[in-house]
Amino acid sequence: MKIAIRTSLIAAALALGGTAPLLAQHNPMVGGAAMYPSKTIVQNAMNSKDHTTLVAAVKAAGLVDTLSRAGPLTVFAPTNAAFAKLPAGTVDTLLKPENKAKLKSVLTYHVVPGSISAADIAAKAEAHGGTASYKTVEGEKLMFKKGPNGGWLIMDGKGDTGHITIANVRQSNGMIHVIDTVMMP
Repeated sequence: MKIAIRTSLIAAALALGGTAPLLAQHNPMVGGAAMYPSKTIVQNAMNSKDHTTLVAAVKAAGLVDTLSRAGPLTVFAPTNAAFAKLPAGTVDTLLKPENKAKLKSVLTYHVVPGSISAADIAAKAEAHGGTASYKTVEGEKLMFKKGPNGGWLIMDGKGDTGHITIANVRQSNGMIHVIDTVMMP
């Protein structure tokens, strides 16, 4: 019964030319928490148990206000496991007050102006020989290409590669894509 009602509501919304209000309500779960399209990037990230290191880093870098503004922004959000893959001591060193500028640089390398969906990345990659690139807030580019298993790879300027593990998590001020590697400028 519930499935029939939901299907009917979605069909009605599509028939009326609407998509975002009903479909956006069905964001994927991230870190065991519901992600609400009515909340900001920071508000949702704070609820994800998989992003506690990222949230601590955003606070230490003084970026909470920046990532809470109207945007839109797209954040490629590394998980705790992604931060754990860094060499021993890297996170602790970055979180020290004297390294705030470096931490801010690393974090803003994961932020792109605009609300960029996986479909936007795919279309840009198709139009540019299989690779999409986006200039980050930090100033350098991130590149994206389809991986061998069908998912999307994210690559930094140094050639390090990670994966988008959860795409299209809509926020009130943009979009989050969860990634499994910390990209380094």
